[in-house]
Amino acid sequence: MKFKILLVWALLLTFVVNAQNPDAKKYGTQITADQLKEYLSIIASDALEGRETGTRGQKMAAAFIAAHFQELGFKAPVNGSYYQPVELYSSVTGEAYLKVGQTKLENFSGIIYTGTADSGGEVSLPVVFAGYGSEAEFNQVDVKDKAVVVLAKEMRMRGNPVVKMAQDKGAKLILVCAHETLAEFDNIAGQFKNFMSGGRISLTKPQPGNAAVTMVVSNVTVEKIFNTTLAKLKDATAADAKKAPLKKFKGANVQYKVTTEVKTIYSDNVLGYLEGTDKKDELVVITAHYDHIGKMKSGTGDLINNGADDDGSGTVSVLAIAKAFAQAKKEGKGPRRSILFMTVTGEEKGLLGSEYYSEHPVFPLASTVVDLNIDMVGRRDPQHKDSAPYVYVIGSDKLSADLHELSERVNKENLNIGFDYTYNDQNHPDRLYYRSDHWNFAKKNIPIVFYFDGIHEDYHKPSDEVSKIEFDLIEKRAQTVFYTAWEIANRDNRLKVDEEKKIKE
Repeated sequence: MKFKILLVWALLLTFVVNAQNPDAKKYGTQITADQLKEYLSIIASDALEGRETGTRGQKMAAAFIAAHFQELGFKAPVNGSYYQPVELYSSVTGEAYLKVGQTKLENFSGIIYTGTADSGGEVSLPVVFAGYGSEAEFNQVDVKDKAVVVLAKEMRMRGNPVVKMAQDKGAKLILVCAHETLAEFDNIAGQFKNFMSGGRISLTKPQPGNAAVTMVVSNVTVEKIFNTTLAKLKDATAADAKKAPLKKFKGANVQYKVTTEVKTIYSDNVLGYLEGTDKKDELVVITAHYDHIGKMKSGTGDLINNGADDDGSGTVSVLAIAKAFAQAKKEGKGPRRSILFMTVTGEEKGLLGSEYYSEHPVFPLASTVVDLNIDMVGRRDPQHKDSAPYVYVIGSDKLSADLHELSERVNKENLNIGFDYTYNDQNHPDRLYYRSDHWNFAKKNIPIVFYFDGIHEDYHKPSDEVSKIEFDLIEKRAQTVFYTAWEIANRDNRLKVDEEKKIKE
């Protein structure tokens, strides 16, 4: 008898699980591999030239997305338009060099300079050595109005506390050595030359001036400046700071010059709005970035970075999810909460489009329930080469335990693909929680989920092609996002934000 009772309960439980959201199942299964391939063959085609921010190719992609939203009957939420204009500023380095003795080092050929300063002509400065830039090391030398050389374990300029300390102590020129060999330096310099050829892009117009200039220099350059070896410089950093061992290194004067040209770039976020029913004042946002990095500036063969996975896959997922929701509404099954489908610009330039939206929201952020962000969902990484269907899930628990529970439950009730939380650690070296457009919503204490497939060998290369996409896998991932969005949009209660998890201003 006990066995029969357990069997009945098991059957009832199976029935309940399988009966979960029959409408969601009906429309979710309308997201298909063939549909996604059709969209991606356009978005990631050579004709769109890699969709670099502000270029003709990106504008063609924006037009395709806007036409899709219009065909679905979505409202154009930006004063009757599907486009939210985003004005950006490109700071292109003009002349940039460093002279050490009779040697003149040009940008990306001896130095790496990516800033926006203007030196107002050639400047000559004495040089001091501040080791690895600790407080104790800076206290050994006077850097005010001088050039300072610091060693670094990582080549990070933005937010680097060592660079900031040098600036605060009045250094005019900061020379950072982050590579043990000239080959390592030259490799990184070549990458920066290609990446920075279009300039640095920002939301605010740079005001070039005579602020402190930061350059990355090679180990060879540092040795030339101080007429000694890198090994001896490192030995000094390990010596007793009380004896001020860094003072003994007297560098030759260096001369430098930097100039900057600022240009305006016009781009757009593309928004489609599906109005909800009884809870229409609350908003679910589904995002992906439709820009990529454009064409290689030099080389032979295929030079177009098509960005099929990054983030063509996320963009077409948004389009397919939008179509499924539009069909549901057409058949009287529309969501209770409103949904904003948004493909954003400038992610590759620093999350700029989503940042612009977060500062100039079309709908109140206070009414925004969640952001489901899809950035690279069409491939596998080496860690999952032979695994069952999976996706990396990032951020679901960071602001809302309610969202995390919902995300897990909905996945189990539907496709039950593998959720990998490897990158969910905010302190993971790759820092992916901060590296896609969801972050600009999370900063405003809006719960987020970021869906990601991992770093593969074609990341940011012309070989990121449509032919490499696993469309059966992207289908499952896009459906998973759809089911999650459906649940959030239709549940009785708004997602709860955990007060203790909120990010303080």
